[in-house]
Amino acid sequence: MSNGALLVPAGFLFSGVTAEIKISGAPDLALAEAPEGASAAALFTTNRVVAAPVQVGRANLKATRGRVRALLVNSGNANCATGSAGLRACTELCRRVGKALGCAPAEVFPSSTGVIGVPLPADRITRALPHLLETRGGSEPDAGRFARAILTTDKKIKTAAVQFRCGQAKARLLGIAKGAGMIHPQLATMLVFLFTDVGASAADLRSALKNACRSSFNRISIDGDKSTNDTVLLLASGASGAKLGNPADRRRFARALQEICNSLARQIVSDGEGVQHLVELRVEQAASEAEAERVARAIANSALVKTAWAGADPNWGRVLAAIGHSGVPVAPKRISIYFGPHPMCRNGQVAKFSEQDVHQYLRRPTFEVRVVLGRGRATANFWTCDLTAEYVHINADYRT
Repeated sequence: MSNGALLVPAGFLFSGVTAEIKISGAPDLALAEAPEGASAAALFTTNRVVAAPVQVGRANLKATRGRVRALLVNSGNANCATGSAGLRACTELCRRVGKALGCAPAEVFPSSTGVIGVPLPADRITRALPHLLETRGGSEPDAGRFARAILTTDKKIKTAAVQFRCGQAKARLLGIAKGAGMIHPQLATMLVFLFTDVGASAADLRSALKNACRSSFNRISIDGDKSTNDTVLLLASGASGAKLGNPADRRRFARALQEICNSLARQIVSDGEGVQHLVELRVEQAASEAEAERVARAIANSALVKTAWAGADPNWGRVLAAIGHSGVPVAPKRISIYFGPHPMCRNGQVAKFSEQDVHQYLRRPTFEVRVVLGRGRATANFWTCDLTAEYVHINADYRT
């Protein structure tokens, strides 16, 4: 994994500009282009209320059988609950970008993030398109501009990159994400764009992406709310000459993809709205992995648990209560809970611990909570956070 360097894969150009969608005047329109085209796979939100770009993006991928020439992303406006006008605006922007690049409109993949229920200012985006296209390039600063233009309430850009061997060639994989609130995936509750210069079919990409998301983006929660716009898109240009030609190369690619997705998932949670603590939650000895994940979600989405973490309060009883209402048929006498190295509960009863020592441990920016169910051998890891007054302030003033 690179330390800060974006390691831009071959075969991609990036751009990010200001289209005046955001009141702040911050960058809010981004483009990623594969001049020779790219194979593509995507996963989307499972929220039944979906934004126009999700509908159009799904249709476009189906029409091209997983082929993408350009990705167009706007921030500051979700283009959701905007009716037929929102769909028309999204489709028209794809047409305009396609015309400028000399490709079919269906080869343009749209994505949006921001306020729900506000008409998309398509005229502003249209005016900004020439500048967006003129300034695209394949350098690290170009990719950085793309990464900055897709942010909303995020405090930091979120990127991860890795170089790996594939056959006799070296390949690169770059991930760029946004997400700080409305994070509770059951697929992926944020925008994540993954770029690689490996040659791969859309089917190969779909399989790898599903596996990588299952134990990364599907194992995070900030506030328990599913977004309407969530998208994870994986593009492969093939420009490095490396191909997924044998099982060993597929495994190397899968490991690289998992590494990038895990890093981005952690970055999203740690940059959550008002977050002070990243919590690494581990549920052990469940009867199945699905059961372990269900318990982890119950803990991660408990407002009482999360507010205790915000105050570094060693209130393990709230964790135990969340386990009990998860719907998993646990036996309380078999449950043990640990805050880092500190045993809080053994066999359903309080363990001896130092209140002061545990309080100091919970003040760390990152800490671990481990739950042992005593039901089987399955384990699930989950990343979550605390819930602070700052989260309330940010979301109380989001539109105004």
